[in-house]
Amino acid sequence: MNDSFPEGDWPKLEPGWVWLCGAGPGDPGLLTLHALNALRQADVVIYDALVAPEILQWAPEAEHIYAGKRGGKPSAKQRDISLHLVDLARSGKRVLRLKGGDPFVFGRGGEEAQTLVQHGVPIRIIPGISAGIGGLAYAGIPVTHRDVNQSVTFVTGHDQSGQTPSSLDWQAISKASKVIVIYMGMKHIAQITAALIAAGRSADEPVAIATSATTNKQHVLETTLGRAEADIAAEGIEPPAIICVGQAVLMRQVLDWQSQLAGTPPRNTDPLGRGRPAESA
Repeated sequence: MNDSFPEGDWPKLEPGWVWLCGAGPGDPGLLTLHALNALRQADVVIYDALVAPEILQWAPEAEHIYAGKRGGKPSAKQRDISLHLVDLARSGKRVLRLKGGDPFVFGRGGEEAQTLVQHGVPIRIIPGISAGIGGLAYAGIPVTHRDVNQSVTFVTGHDQSGQTPSSLDWQAISKASKVIVIYMGMKHIAQITAALIAAGRSADEPVAIATSATTNKQHVLETTLGRAEADIAAEGIEPPAIICVGQAVLMRQVLDWQSQLAGTPPRNTDPLGRGRPAESA
């Protein structure tokens, strides 16, 4: 390991093991030290489409194998990826499975880990920063705020078939959670927004769509449930994207820290109309 790596009792990636690791939402600086430790030891890195190329530079001696999935484009089947991990481990490789965000948050990491365990392959899980939290933080949107919400719900916009999940009870979700964060929802944005409005959410409710979050290509569209589909089409926005529904989106007016770094002042220091400064804890 490089001498510049912090001292400590860091885990050792042994031959025949697979570590399933979250690479974070895009910015290489959001990688964890455990992830960096893994990259420096791996013989082979199997990585997803959302893993920044700069991250792979920390594993210069390892073999890099692309296993990304993209909607509507040719990609490896999940079972084939999982069994390839098994084969690599059984060949004595030190295997790092590198996934965007967190491997256990809509990342199929649980499926891959289950397959490995069923085949007798030892594993280690290294969590990562999920786009639904880190990506929105880079957009200046806190997923929780005492004046807005005491709960947040994370949902996926499509299931194994590529359709909007039929198991989601939009009525219950709408009533139970003031802030809803939707992964992989761009393809079905019309159905999702219609379902939320039908469940009682206002067509004027704030919505933010953050694309390529935390990268230098990040773009944030602020819209509403009623206008989201048309505004996305008008701006030609494409995935990957994270969608946030709820009053927390208004906090971007004061917490858009990246724009403020560039010299743009806050649009509104009291976006919730409370007429008072935030109270101390």
